[in-house]
Amino acid sequence: MKKSILAVFLTALLATSAQAESSSPDTLSKILKTKEIKVCSPGDYKPFSFDNNGKFEGIDNDLIDKLAASLDAKVTIVKTTWKTLMDDFTAGKCDIGVGGISITLARQQKALFSEPYFTNGKTPLVRCEDVDKYQTVEQINRPEVRIVANPGGSNENYARTVLTKANLTMNPENLTIFQQIIDKKADVFVTEAAEAIVKSHEHKGVLCGVNPDKPLKPAQNGWIVPNGDFRFKEYVDQFFHLERQSGELDAIINKWLPRD
Repeated sequence: MKKSILAVFLTALLATSAQAESSSPDTLSKILKTKEIKVCSPGDYKPFSFDNNGKFEGIDNDLIDKLAASLDAKVTIVKTTWKTLMDDFTAGKCDIGVGGISITLARQQKALFSEPYFTNGKTPLVRCEDVDKYQTVEQINRPEVRIVANPGGSNENYARTVLTKANLTMNPENLTIFQQIIDKKADVFVTEAAEAIVKSHEHKGVLCGVNPDKPLKPAQNGWIVPNGDFRFKEYVDQFFHLERQSGELDAIINKWLPRD
């Protein structure tokens, strides 16, 4: 009798284990089979990923092309927004998410992150004549200071949770937000250091990042992979490790991130 009960228990245990294994995501096998990697990206964030008339360019796009080549797969971009990024990703619209995505606990609750490939951080972008006025959180976090943010990402979160006393205006998307500062409709846009550097370069003498080498809040960027898919995460992590070790990671970053 005891042997029969034990046999039933072991059979049930093996069935449960097999079911759990079969329900776990296996993105790597899927990509190897379909020869396609679907990539979610907002495509509005230089230097990481930018939609240039239908062609996505930047650090992340160069890197994802290399990742795809290692899998003998083609890249299919699934354009998303910062507001819908995580919903699109968890809905299974793509295999990986890229584009200068900050590693946050809120996002980590919904998906896995690769190892960080870039150190970034919240940095004020202002008119160049105002650099001395907005050096600290205390100088920005005042009712008379007009700040602007784009919806759905870490920039909005920082504005709403840290700069609670400042006068916040939401701009519908990231592409036109810089003109708000230039046109003096807003005073400060707190974004990531990398974007502040790029926009300072594009608008020399007009827009300036405030101490991008010393961000108000340090952060790191990573790629998102499906929740529970540790095999694919390990593959992506190893890809970044090899790119870093070979010097290719730094070369790609330096190609897109102006330093002058």
